[in-house]
Amino acid sequence: LGRRVEAQEIKEALAAEITAILEPVARPMPLTARRPQVVLVVGVNGSGKTTTIGKLASQLRAAGKSVMIAAGDTFRAAAVEQLQIWGERAGVPVMTAQQGSDPASLAFEAMARAEAEGADLLLVDTAGRLQNREDLMAELAKIVRVIRKRDLEAPHNTLLVLDATTGQNALNQVEIFRKIADVTGLVMTKLDGTAKGGVLVALADRFGLPIHAIGVGEAIDDLSPFDPEEFARALTGLEG
Repeated sequence: LGRRVEAQEIKEALAAEITAILEPVARPMPLTARRPQVVLVVGVNGSGKTTTIGKLASQLRAAGKSVMIAAGDTFRAAAVEQLQIWGERAGVPVMTAQQGSDPASLAFEAMARAEAEGADLLLVDTAGRLQNREDLMAELAKIVRVIRKRDLEAPHNTLLVLDATTGQNALNQVEIFRKIADVTGLVMTKLDGTAKGGVLVALADRFGLPIHAIGVGEAIDDLSPFDPEEFARALTGLEG
């Protein structure tokens, strides 16, 4: 107080404050000893869910893990096709079912196959139609129920994929998906280019959920660990 403060000083102070809020939640997705480790991936359609699954599969495979993908959004042919393309790129098998068939049955069969083949991880895509929450709730609840018939502790992780450009609506999405699917961690997509995603600060402050990774582009390796300091500096307009 009582002295002139440079804009740079304000930015530095703000960046330090943001970093302090975000540091406790910046954690990679934990890997368990369970085989297969079942990772349920949820989020609204268009959030970058399918792309995130492809990138995650690629990274895990590069780290020496055997990975399988279950294309559980059985109602959208485009989602299944996109996953198959990502699976090919990542060198990971993708299990699919006929369009409109029961996603819980597919998840169950995928677990059986992952167990039989000794896969380390099974990534399960899900539908994201928030317009009719009751349907989505029932579907996700059934997937979890059926998965637990094979492994009481599954899913071992439930990742919520959020689009950085949705702004404050992301808070609403976290509220809904936490109720439906007991979310264990977040992935924030579409953070490429300009400094976006300020809502991450609000999410960290309100929910304290781990932020596992951020999507920074369309390429298969454009899924980065979340670096709070780097993010805070970009958000406040500081270089580097």
